[in-house]
Amino acid sequence: MKNRKHLIRKRALVGWVIAVPLFVALLVAVILRHDQDGEGISRALAVKSVVMALQDPEGFAQWQETYKASRFPAKDLDGWYVPYMDYLYENGFLSEEETPATKEAAQGKLTYQEAARIAGALSPELGKRVSVTKKNREKPYPEEMWWLLYDSLLRLQEVSGKVERGNICIYGTLDNVPGTPSWVAHTNRGEMGFAGLALDAYIDHELEVYMRGSEIIHVLEDKGQEVTYRNVWMLDGDEEELEVYVGDIKRRIPFAKKSKKTEAYLHNLADIQLVNGKITKVLVKKERFSGKLLSVREGAVEIEGYGVVPLDEEYKILKTYGGLERMEPEDLLIGYDIQEFVAAGGKICAVLAVREFDAGMIRVLLMTEGFKGIHHGQVTLAGDGPLTVSWKDQVLEVKAGEEFTILPGDGRLADGRMVVTAADGGEIRVCSLKRGEVQPSYGGRLEVVDSGEGLVLVNELYLEDYLKKVIPSEMPPSYEKEALKAQAVCARTYAYMQIKSNTYSQYGAHVDDSTNFQVYNNVAGDANTAAAVDETYGKMLLYEGQPVTTYYFSTSCGTTADSSVWGSDPGLTPYLKGVTLQPGRRALEFGSNDEFAAFIKRMDYPAYDSSFPFYRWNVTTRADILTANIGGVGTVESLRVTERGSGGVAQVLTVKGSDGERTISGQEKIRSVLGDASLTIHRKDGGTTTGWSSLPSGFLSIEAAGMDSDGVALFKIYGGGYGHGVGMSQNGAQGMAKEGMGYEEILKFFYDGVSVETYKASG
Repeated sequence: MKNRKHLIRKRALVGWVIAVPLFVALLVAVILRHDQDGEGISRALAVKSVVMALQDPEGFAQWQETYKASRFPAKDLDGWYVPYMDYLYENGFLSEEETPATKEAAQGKLTYQEAARIAGALSPELGKRVSVTKKNREKPYPEEMWWLLYDSLLRLQEVSGKVERGNICIYGTLDNVPGTPSWVAHTNRGEMGFAGLALDAYIDHELEVYMRGSEIIHVLEDKGQEVTYRNVWMLDGDEEELEVYVGDIKRRIPFAKKSKKTEAYLHNLADIQLVNGKITKVLVKKERFSGKLLSVREGAVEIEGYGVVPLDEEYKILKTYGGLERMEPEDLLIGYDIQEFVAAGGKICAVLAVREFDAGMIRVLLMTEGFKGIHHGQVTLAGDGPLTVSWKDQVLEVKAGEEFTILPGDGRLADGRMVVTAADGGEIRVCSLKRGEVQPSYGGRLEVVDSGEGLVLVNELYLEDYLKKVIPSEMPPSYEKEALKAQAVCARTYAYMQIKSNTYSQYGAHVDDSTNFQVYNNVAGDANTAAAVDETYGKMLLYEGQPVTTYYFSTSCGTTADSSVWGSDPGLTPYLKGVTLQPGRRALEFGSNDEFAAFIKRMDYPAYDSSFPFYRWNVTTRADILTANIGGVGTVESLRVTERGSGGVAQVLTVKGSDGERTISGQEKIRSVLGDASLTIHRKDGGTTTGWSSLPSGFLSIEAAGMDSDGVALFKIYGGGYGHGVGMSQNGAQGMAKEGMGYEEILKFFYDGVSVETYKASG
């Protein structure tokens, strides 16, 4: 019996010894058969996946813009795969001898040899994993093996962490949302590209994908048609279906069963559950409140009375008045109580802009002494009358004349900002700050925020009160009233546009108090400037019914310029023209540098601001100063303006030196490299100015001026005007006012086709 059992075991062992090699052989045969059957991946899709591992969509788009060429014939250039293939050709991952640049090749299967070449270009070790042989080198590389290889590729140090593996829900494509661009899907992550993939069949599915930025690379798994769409706005509907705003699109989605609650759902935010493309459940988010928005931060918003509240991962920002629209965080206007907030689970799920703002208030970030930064080491405040200091639910009264100091790390700032107000409309003095030689005082209220890098100080006040402390810093109060009124309208319109731009939204401010925007409260207020503000109350400059960006500057050279001085498209600001400051306001054109030189040297060229010192100026500079400022060309030997813009402004400067040549673009950069604090600028009035690191304007002509006593080359620069030259010349406005022109006439001279009106936003 014992021997029989032993024999059975021996036979079983022999059976396994024979069976295992047979199974392995069979598996190898299946794999070889699989290879031969061509279950491969298209070259185009494989190539796209590699490019997206190396470049994000934005970087790839920039590469395409720079490259502007293709290896493909003209008849194939409309193929989505063309730029991806070109990128790998250009960077040595593909060879045209091995892989022709044709539509047929792109749509064909990737071979073992090509897979090895691509992988090997990234990592020799990775290339070896492909296991190329003489027999398989021209055969299709299996798709599943490619994605295993790709997973290894993504672990390489140079691309690690750049491609994300995650889940997305597909709301729609061109198949169900007319007007959607080709190869674009609407998803819970926003609009995403899916070049080369077939996603129409996955609408209302949850997918696991490889993606980078806004581009889907590959679908790893279909998670099915049981999906939840979060933070959806209910627009309309009946018992059969709901019209919803999901992502950035409107869709009508049927109920799985007739609904008797549709009316209660409408005009609310909800999560909706779908099975097989039909609504099975609607979960309305009922917590809704309003409040003043104080700041917009990364992943959170600060609301007066609520502190800092985190945003839901799929939060929405919607404008609900005058038609529903999706908004972006930068569109939220801080300092205004014009939003409602929908919350659930302690997070903000949606911010609803429910009405237009009226620009009654402005919030100004007060910079440090000398306007050097925004973070204060300490803030000390006092008032001629009592101050009220509040934070969270606490209130502190500070007596008149008593100083109150806040330092970084103050626990009272841990959950939000501290608000300081003065009694009976008084002002708050900032004792820790100097403007000129005095401690400045501010109306309205002051807010102190601990940013982690220091204290940020924000002044909220009425826009009209702000303007009364802007105009004296921007235009001398002794100027004619009509010029001051023109300045007031410009400043008001400019401030309105800056409020909308939300530059400092993370700190809860619209503008700062420096020349970055408009200089605020740098000199004492004045009755003349206050009257100019009052007499133009609410007036703004409008073009086709909308406020404009009212650029202004000190002095012209006899002509203004359009917005192309900053490289902008002047067609976007048609109200900004290059015109002479003379009756008839004609445009000047210069055919050569010699023509412009003759113009800029004319001291008597007539203009409304020709009597002002900086109307004409000149300066002599040295090659050694230029060499230090410009760099990269050795010793500077020659300078030439090789491109001029509107009004003759220098746009491109060509510099030749002992070691080469370079071009400098943009009038601001040109002014900077040609200027130096050691130079003496000679003005039209016979006076001089020193200490300026930049030249007064970009309206200039340059001439060689021999050598100095040390044998250093000299260059003489003839220029005119002070400032960028776009919009209104402030001294031109003064000259026009002196000739009896009213403020509206002055403004319409400098801003083409505008009207001066009290603006009320529609909606």
